[in-house]
Amino acid sequence: MASRKRKATTTSSSNNISPSNKMWSSYSSSAGRRKKSATTNSSGGGGSAGRSRGGSAHTAKGGWDESLANEMFDALVEEDNPDTADMEGISKLCTLLSLDPYEDIRVLVLLWKLGASKKPSEIQRDEFLSGSCNLNFDTVEKLSELVPSLDTGFLDTEDFRDFYKFCFQFNRTGTHKTLDKDLVIALLKMTLSADSPPRISPTRLSTFCEFLETNTDESYSKITLDQWRSFLDFSLEYKDDDGGFEGYDEGESAWPVLIDEYVEFMEKRNGKKKK
Repeated sequence: MASRKRKATTTSSSNNISPSNKMWSSYSSSAGRRKKSATTNSSGGGGSAGRSRGGSAHTAKGGWDESLANEMFDALVEEDNPDTADMEGISKLCTLLSLDPYEDIRVLVLLWKLGASKKPSEIQRDEFLSGSCNLNFDTVEKLSELVPSLDTGFLDTEDFRDFYKFCFQFNRTGTHKTLDKDLVIALLKMTLSADSPPRISPTRLSTFCEFLETNTDESYSKITLDQWRSFLDFSLEYKDDDGGFEGYDEGESAWPVLIDEYVEFMEKRNGKKKK
């Protein structure tokens, strides 16, 4: 977590990408039930070194054929860049899987499980091969059979935190460290509304999005990874919907200033005076 009471500085790393220019920028229509299953054994995180989605490269298992997996990837790339599938290539894969690349959160879950972490908005051949080996598919037909297991409801809290971080990182542009506020709002709705029951209360999500939408502070026009992650952690720790935030002490908290100001927003919204 960021150092106490530090307001994020986004000037040097800001980007001007609007939600419409990004791939996963609208509310997801998919929903799943939170449950544990044997399918989660392969649901390693997008950024944790020890997760099962990584592992040694291309260790064949269960009939996985590297040449077939390479053929799958070849169909997603352009001749002038044969080792990288960009957004267009990922859209081709979505079409083959009958997934909506703009609204289906399972696309992001798949990319997270495949380990698409080297650069934002793309997956490289070695990541695809390693990930497909771990997930044990080498054809579109085999991958299609895995689609139901891509529901976020199958992820435990630890894995979901890693996936949630991945969603921010994957939607960055180049070396930029922040996301446009409007894109963040869309991604929050997509990632935190997919499960049934939801991981955080709909009221918490809607009021935080309202807080961001109505906040005119220029420093919040871009959102940092620390702010993104802190909202989930805060929501899991303080689950009350009445705006009381029992036990929350702004003077002693180590949350980013953004969270403190959200709490103040809720107190004013609910007509409560700060002590």
